[in-house]
Amino acid sequence: MQRIPEPELMDEAGQVLAYAQADFAASDAAMVERLAQLCGDDPGTALLDLGCGPGNISLLLAGRWPAAKVLGLDGAPRMLAVARERLAGVSPDLAARLRFVQALLPLAAAGELEAHFSAVVSNSLLHHLHDPAALWQTVAQLGAPGAFVYVQDLRRPDNGEAVETLVAAEMASAPEVLRHDYRASLHAAFTPEEVQQQLEQAGLAAQLQVAPRQERYLEVWGRLN
Repeated sequence: MQRIPEPELMDEAGQVLAYAQADFAASDAAMVERLAQLCGDDPGTALLDLGCGPGNISLLLAGRWPAAKVLGLDGAPRMLAVARERLAGVSPDLAARLRFVQALLPLAAAGELEAHFSAVVSNSLLHHLHDPAALWQTVAQLGAPGAFVYVQDLRRPDNGEAVETLVAAEMASAPEVLRHDYRASLHAAFTPEEVQQQLEQAGLAAQLQVAPRQERYLEVWGRLN
């Protein structure tokens, strides 16, 4: 099935509300535990969450590793507004270690985002990018030497029938906006082979590896030289 790109930003009011109210707790927690498994439970103390959206993963990272500071980066202002609102409901210690910044990839210049992050994490950002090289450029730009990288994303099914099967199975009781977006995301996702080509073009193939994960994901992980 040929890839069909979708809008890069998710910032419509209805979208933001639906994602803010949705319960992704189980899948988000599973991703963070997968990260812990792959990095030996030591991602370092400066963590970057690319495409953080309403802050789900960022909050979990800060909670999972109390010695770490976490930066959530996203291009959608409404999503970031939700993330910042959530800081009011967490402990002062956690809130002090977590901040959110609005920026679009690729970054023109690192600016205040110096290349010192000990881990670069991303959940479901890659398929939104019209130019996937922007993600890998940012990973290389902001990750410190030896930084651990973990990227999880959807992988594109073989055909439209498989897309509809996943939508029916995963989003049976979800609001229509989430069903619509999930369908679009599956069409926009990459295959592991395509991601491997992206890594080769970015000069990261010797450092990062890609593999299918479960029924609908792919994952990329490794350490930067």
